[in-house]
Amino acid sequence: MPVPQRPQRPPQSRPAPPRRRPPQGTRPVRSRKQDERPRWGMRVATGLSVLVLGAGGIGHALVSGLEDGIGRVDPFKDMKNRPQGGHGTNLLLVGTDGRDTITKEEKKKYRLGGAPCHCTDTIMLVHLSADRRRASVVSLPRDSYAEMPAHTDRTTGERHESHPVKLNAAYAEGGPTLTVRTVENMTKVKIDHYLEVDFTSFMKTVDAVGGVEICTARPMKDAYTGLDLPAGTHELNGGQALQYVRSRHVDVAADLGRMERQQKFMAALIKQATSSGVLLNPVRFREVSTTVLGSVRADKGFGTEQMLALGKAMKGFGPASSEFASVPVGDPSFPVKGIGSTVRWDAEKSEKLFADLREDKPLAPPKPKPAAGAEKQAAGTLVDVAPKEIRVQVYNGTPKDGLGRSADEALRATGFATTQAPLNGETRDRERTLVEYDPRWDRSAKSLAAALPGSELKPVKDQGPQMRVTVGSDFTKVHPVKAESRQTAGDFSPVRGDEVVCP
Repeated sequence: MPVPQRPQRPPQSRPAPPRRRPPQGTRPVRSRKQDERPRWGMRVATGLSVLVLGAGGIGHALVSGLEDGIGRVDPFKDMKNRPQGGHGTNLLLVGTDGRDTITKEEKKKYRLGGAPCHCTDTIMLVHLSADRRRASVVSLPRDSYAEMPAHTDRTTGERHESHPVKLNAAYAEGGPTLTVRTVENMTKVKIDHYLEVDFTSFMKTVDAVGGVEICTARPMKDAYTGLDLPAGTHELNGGQALQYVRSRHVDVAADLGRMERQQKFMAALIKQATSSGVLLNPVRFREVSTTVLGSVRADKGFGTEQMLALGKAMKGFGPASSEFASVPVGDPSFPVKGIGSTVRWDAEKSEKLFADLREDKPLAPPKPKPAAGAEKQAAGTLVDVAPKEIRVQVYNGTPKDGLGRSADEALRATGFATTQAPLNGETRDRERTLVEYDPRWDRSAKSLAAALPGSELKPVKDQGPQMRVTVGSDFTKVHPVKAESRQTAGDFSPVRGDEVVCP
């Protein structure tokens, strides 16, 4: 299906990353290979917002020149019965698939083969607060169950009545206008501006800002994308970053887990862009912005003056100024005849989420101020399983009275679900702290051991989910840890950008 023609632009010095394969929402049957198309959305959108909105710190002449590269669309044409506007500014950021500028070599290296479907791969709402001190980014799953409004097909001219679809099909049937109408109907949030980005400039953008730092609590390998990262901290270049944000075969969370990783990546990109001087260095800003804006389409009302006004108001923007959330999911596999499996939102929770956006309220809870010198300690080590999900029974393996209770209280303070009833160990002469665990819960055991540096791990068959910690004379304190993933049963808790970047 054809896509609207863009103005011709000068060729780029190197091909940019590809777009994606046909969506689940447009075909009743798909192959496993089709399931691997890249999902670029979170990779570019928020970083784009920061770079564009940061233009106010550079100057009018520079931004005026950059605006020439932006393709223009009119997504609000003839729209009626729209939601009432609220406080702040709402931008709809969408990513379309496509890979016409990707070389054969890059397609092979980064596993980017396939034909485009001319649809949106990721859709996000970005709410800029009225005081311009906060950006709230809400991911809308591409396979979300949606009721598409009555419309005329932009390709065939055929009139369609309202019907159920997957959200990403709106663009294929009606382009930006139908996409905006569908999102507004679902969220009751009025869209003020529209930004459309493909991911052809993704690798060059990451390279232009000097790479992005990502931390992972465990090794990540995905044979489909070629991702191969050991546990630890990594400085990703453009190609590696593309693999990281595309991968969905690294854990059981699949697409939902990938959405979290994409949010982590965008927070890291914001951190890099705002801390490396990109926004204050005219040469670097020009390089990065030209790369990003060269593949952008925006509504006609989002021009130089709007960019400058927003940019000047957001000069102090950084990771702590951003917050990320995804629509709470009620049913991650809701069957629809003729469409297949869709993602159905939790009606009550999602309604509250969008009400908060309309009312200009923060999504993430207030962050308490840490005590002096406690920021580094509070950050903690990234672990694979959240402490609150790990049950622990503490034993005192030393002759020192009260050591078991001290360890129990310290573990509970760190978030572990202790019994609060420590016992004496079978022996009282243990020197090294021991963590006994059922091999079926080895990920939980490793997360617990990270909080007890130097402890010994011992598998015990059929012990069950509860960990046994026998405190040795080497115990002094519990090391802070925090979970890498925050997703539970499709309900994403909002977080600030500074909470998901590397500690």
